[in-house]
Amino acid sequence: MATPETPYDAVLAAARDVTKLECALDAEMLGAALLGSVYAVAETDRTVAVREFVTGFLSATSRRRSAAATTIRTIFSRLVPDAAGAAGIKIGTTAPPWSRLLGQVRLTGSYAYGDVYGDQTSYLATFAYDDAVVGGPEHAVVALVDHNIGIAKDVFVGGPAERILGQVRQMCANDELTWFREEDPGTLRGEVTRHLAITDGLGQLPSEGSLATDRALVGVRLAILPQPATTVSEPAVEPLPAEERTVLVREFLASPEAARFGLDPASATDLASLHFCLSLVLDHSASLLDPDPMRWSPAVAGMFLLDWVHRRAVLDIDDAAMLPGVVRGWAAYAGRRRGLPTAAIEQTDTAIDEMVPEFVRLYTTGERRSPATAAVAQLLADGVDVNDPQALDAWIEANRQRLADDQS
Repeated sequence: MATPETPYDAVLAAARDVTKLECALDAEMLGAALLGSVYAVAETDRTVAVREFVTGFLSATSRRRSAAATTIRTIFSRLVPDAAGAAGIKIGTTAPPWSRLLGQVRLTGSYAYGDVYGDQTSYLATFAYDDAVVGGPEHAVVALVDHNIGIAKDVFVGGPAERILGQVRQMCANDELTWFREEDPGTLRGEVTRHLAITDGLGQLPSEGSLATDRALVGVRLAILPQPATTVSEPAVEPLPAEERTVLVREFLASPEAARFGLDPASATDLASLHFCLSLVLDHSASLLDPDPMRWSPAVAGMFLLDWVHRRAVLDIDDAAMLPGVVRGWAAYAGRRRGLPTAAIEQTDTAIDEMVPEFVRLYTTGERRSPATAAVAQLLADGVDVNDPQALDAWIEANRQRLADDQS
């Protein structure tokens, strides 16, 4: 029986034609794609898994003398320079001419663009080799940061850089709901690195894009950029203290948006439900990685109305009837306060209106309630006073088996 092929043998087989590549960029992209398979299947910290794989690969293939083997060893050592043994890898005398240019690029531009809501920011950096023939064309590194879930959702390396940059500029110029600017390269490095570190630790990666295949190459390109002037480790906006929440609610209730949606104290039919709904709006904002109560968008509204509120809150029929209108009024108020374009405010309002049927269905079925929320809802439905310890104990004892079944 033949000896089973090791992962290292599989990499050598996949890289058997590496010396036929035409430039350093092609070689770096091939090497990153091969390491991407390790990154994608890792069960723990993915960058550690890749580093350990390269360490093992360099050790296991140290006696391989074929041109393909020595070349892919050189590529891996440049893509993962902190792997054990990487610093000692030398370029062989028979190596392809582009080997000396692996990783030898300079930054030619750094930019950022995104949506006016603040849901996502894409960071774009362009790089060039001194020798564009042997090294390869000027190329772009793009990283998409999702501020709602706090990760780098995708990364991409491609070219030519001029075409990609031109497409981005044109897209943003034609869409008033997007923005574009030049970005400080240190800030770009800090933001992308911080969010990539979170992505690297995910149990499951985003399903689409080139995150796995391009991750290693993006890492070494980011390392070329200057360190950020300050370390960004905390949200840009802290959750509001109770006093400021109270002031903000008062300002909203006196706003034209509150009056337009019948949410001002003179028009509201149920002040208790109104204040409860507003507290949920602010609680949800405080739960986000960027806890800004003024940052509302179709995406944020969807997270709130179609997921968070069902898992975290117990609504009675009056609360459920009022909540969509409160969200519409608050989103309009927040959009005006932030100076968003009218089209952006209207888009959010339309999206919320379209969510109402699904919100009602989820409220009716209770299918997204957490066990704790479902239990509290049942307590209220059974007429139990949640502030009476004896009544709570009696209810729990009477429903012990059903509660155990719900959690199993």
